[in-house]
This record gives sequence, structure tokens and C-alpha cells, in this order.
Amino acid sequence: MLRTHLCTELGKEDIGKEVQVCGWCNTYRDHGGVIFIDLRDKSGIIQLVCDPNSQAHSIASSVRDEYVLLAKGKIRARGDGLENPKLKTGMIEIVLESLVIENKSPTPPIAIGDESVNEELRLKYRYLDLRSPKAYNIFKIRSDAAIAARNSLQKMGFLEVETPILTKATPEGARDYLVPSRVHSGEFYALPQSPQLFKQLLMMSGFDKYFQIAKCFRDEDLRADRQPEFTQIDIEMSFCEQNDIIAMAETLLQDIFAACGEQIAIPFMRMPYTQAMESYGSDKPDLRFEMPLVEVGDLFLDSSNEIFKNIAKDSKNNRFKALCVKGGDTFFTRKSLGEAEEFVRKFGAKGLAYIQVKENELKGPLVKFISESAMNELISRVGAKPNDIIFFGAGAKKVVWDYMGRLRLKIAADMNLIDENMRKFLWVVDFPMFEKEDGKVKALHHPFTMPKDLDKDDVEEIESIAYDVVLNGIELGGGSIRIHKDSIQKSVFELLGITQEEAQDKFGFLLEALSFGAPPHGGIAIGFDRLIMLLAKTQSIRDVIAFPKTQKATCPLTLAPSAVSDEQLRELHIRLKG
Repeated sequence: MLRTHLCTELGKEDIGKEVQVCGWCNTYRDHGGVIFIDLRDKSGIIQLVCDPNSQAHSIASSVRDEYVLLAKGKIRARGDGLENPKLKTGMIEIVLESLVIENKSPTPPIAIGDESVNEELRLKYRYLDLRSPKAYNIFKIRSDAAIAARNSLQKMGFLEVETPILTKATPEGARDYLVPSRVHSGEFYALPQSPQLFKQLLMMSGFDKYFQIAKCFRDEDLRADRQPEFTQIDIEMSFCEQNDIIAMAETLLQDIFAACGEQIAIPFMRMPYTQAMESYGSDKPDLRFEMPLVEVGDLFLDSSNEIFKNIAKDSKNNRFKALCVKGGDTFFTRKSLGEAEEFVRKFGAKGLAYIQVKENELKGPLVKFISESAMNELISRVGAKPNDIIFFGAGAKKVVWDYMGRLRLKIAADMNLIDENMRKFLWVVDFPMFEKEDGKVKALHHPFTMPKDLDKDDVEEIESIAYDVVLNGIELGGGSIRIHKDSIQKSVFELLGITQEEAQDKFGFLLEALSFGAPPHGGIAIGFDRLIMLLAKTQSIRDVIAFPKTQKATCPLTLAPSAVSDEQLRELHIRLKG
């Protein structure tokens, strides 16, 4: 036996015991011949002490940081005033009787646990970066959450089934990663963006309830919360309605949070997509603070400013949003008002008008363009009081929603209005089925989502039975009731401009399966990495993935992606240009 205890399993109750511990040298100190070593294992740190007359002294004197050590000794209490309250084992120490240097280490290129080190360097030496107690705790949370998810879903009658990684390229929204086939010259597999089609096929196979903690792949530009390969809890159910899936997902999340030491209340609040966009400028609103967007376009229909009047007239395509910031007039300076305007310009705003609510007057560029009665109604509608400031966004609705929603979040962060310890869950429901982009009709979620009613003149007014679960302004997951009738699926393809030939080529197997008695079904996928990021209260998704990629989709540790040999290329029937 190399060890009898982990470092932090020991306490005052073990004083006098002989123990064996193993780990890495975290720090080494020589105080006039008495050597102190902070030994670190996955549980934490304990102090080793070696007196000059100890048989282990000569070995201890040669120890350096990150040496792997096997230590044996007796537990004793630290002397009065020598306790370390920062350590779980700060009341005790181990007096060394023997010490073995199991492995040596050169001076590490990064200090263990130093988060100020350049991230790319930390990723290059990720195996050292992961030695920190913080990293271990994050992956303990990840493991606990995965086990809790499996246990919860099994209890609810779900069957875990693995689906293929090498599959067929399908137009699901993002760009596929392609894998060339050696056996089938000139043909390619695709890595799955999600198990979407396969989990629907499992429902058509009569499996009733499926789940998988699945790897997914998308070749797209990365952000702090995105990776080219990611993990999701993928779930599908048969003979269900939206409420069934929402209730199941809430129970699942409650069980996961409980396993990680947090109690959350269910059911979650629900909000239609239209309300989320109109009131918060986002389909994933952060509700930890107030400050909604308020529509005031009707109050500018008789404005003396023709630009404002024309924007207000087209209430279908345009929006005129007011954002009342409580106490904002005392917070914003002339400089910060300019910075706020520059911020929204980056997202398509042509400017940022405002009204300062003083004790006895209103000031700002909009005051002169609106009648007194309209102004009184505006102040009442947004609930403005003296010392508040009201910001305005006007123009095309999607642009206004976007930049005013972003402004709302920025102001809340700048004014410290967000309680970081609060958990605010929300279901956003009743999503549009389609959106138009550059004159083309696209599926807002994916083309297998069940529409509520296809018989509408304007495709953007067609709603789908789709739902997203949001936590603190971050989308945790989303899903929908699926199309289970081939006639509806073909109609959706037609609206999306997918020809019969293309549909048959890309989805022929699905359309054929739909014709063989497909049950009503639906599901949800919860982003596991994002969930762990929120549970661990860390700011980057890379912190919760053992070996992540950079924002350029490279791996500094393995140097992937990399060139391959000419022989490998020849086997794949590939010739590189240039």
C-alpha cells in the first residue's frame, strides 16, 4: 500500500497515528535545517516536517517543486500560533520518518494554479494546469453532474443509446466537419452536429425514451462559450407533449443541481419568445435584475421629427424602445454617455438618444420632438422618477432588439445590478418556426420542428412547438416537438426551398422512416459544458473541458490540427492544392 490516506482526510483526531501519504511537492522551505514540504494530492495540501536528525533529511533536502513523493510519518499538532486557517489540514502536520522521491520534475513552465498565466501557455501545458485544486473541483462537479443525469433519467424510464459518430452530412445549420473515406474514393463522412436524426429514428423504432451524453461537432467560429467539439445531454421521448418534456427537464436539472450541492425550485417561469424579444431584446433574457425595454413608438406618431415619425409608422417592421435606468442620471457622465453610444453603434445603432429626468425638468435631445401630453405618457409608461435616465433605440426591429438588449446587460454590469449568487431559470416558448435572411427562408431551430400552423401568409408569423431553457441569460438547452408526419415534413422542406430531390438525397432515410408509422415525439438537448460552467461559477467553457481548443480551434498541447503524410493523402485519394 502506497498510502493510507488522502492528504485532507487527516485531522486533529488522527494525532499520534502513523500514516502514509503520496502526492506532489507544492512548495519546499528550508528553515535553518528544518525542512517544510507542502504535499499536494487531489484532495488538497498537508504540511510535512523533516528535522535535521531525521533519516529522511538528506532526501528531503533534495526535493523541489512538483517532485512526486511517497511520505511516511506521524501526525502531530502544530504549535500555538503556527496553525494555518487557510488549509483544511492547517491544525496538523506530518513528522517525516521516511521519504521516497518517486519521480523528479524540472522547474515547471507554469506555476500550478496561477490563472494569470497566458491561456495559450496554460493549454500547452494543460496536464500541469489541471493539477490545481480548482481544476480538480471543476471536474469533480462535472463527474457528479454526469452521474446524476444518468441516474435521474434512468429513474424516469430512459434508455441510454449511443448513436454514430461517422455519419452523413446534413444541412442542420452549422458547417460539418468532414472525414474522407479511404474505402469509398471521393466520398466523405460527417461528424454529427447533434444526434438529431438518429434519436428521431430511435423513437420510430419504438424505444420510447432515449438519452445520451453525446459528443457533437460544429465547424464554426468560436466564442468564449463555444468549442468545435462539445457535449450535450441529448433526450427524446415518444407520445409526449411540450409540458411532458419541460417537466422531465426540470426534474433532471433539479437532480443535477442537488448532486452538486444546490437546491433549485421547480417549476420554472415561462415566457413567450415575442415577450422576451420585446421586453429584453433577447431570446435568453437575464432576469436577475429589472430594467425591461418598453415600446413607445405610438407616442412618436405625431413627432415633429420626420425620421422618428416614419419609424413609428411602420410598427410591423420597426421598433421604438425605451430603457429606463433607475438612478442612471447620477451614474452617467457626459463621457460614459458617449461610451454607451459608441457601444450600441457597434451593433447597428445610428445613435443613442436619451432623456435625463431631473427634479423639475427633463433634459435631452428627444424632449423637443414630442408633445407635452405624449411626454407625460412616456414618463408614466416607463415608470421614470427624478434622477433616472431613459435611453431610446429606434429602427428595424431585429437591430433595435439586439443593441438595446446588449445595452441593458452592459448597464446592469457597469452599475453592479446583478446578484451573482442568484439562479434565475426561465423557459422561452412559442418560437417562430422560420426567419428570413437575405431573402431566404431559414428554420429558426431546425427543419424537423413541429409548426403550430403552416397556413399563414407571412412565414415569419408561423410559430413552432419549440422551447429553450435559460439560466441567468445563458441558454442551457433547447428542444421541440418533432414533425412525425411525412406530409408536414415535406411542406416544411418546400417552404425552406429544399427541393424534393435534395430532401431525398439528404433526408431520404428519415422521410421513409416517417412513412412507417412514426409516433408523436419530441425532445431536448442540454448543453453539458455550459451547465458545468454555470455550476462551477467559472467564466470560460474551456475551464470545464479537460483538453479544450483555443478560439482558433487549435490544440496547443498536441498541435492539432496538423499536416499528414503524402502516403496518408494518397490512401484517401486526396491531393492538396497550392
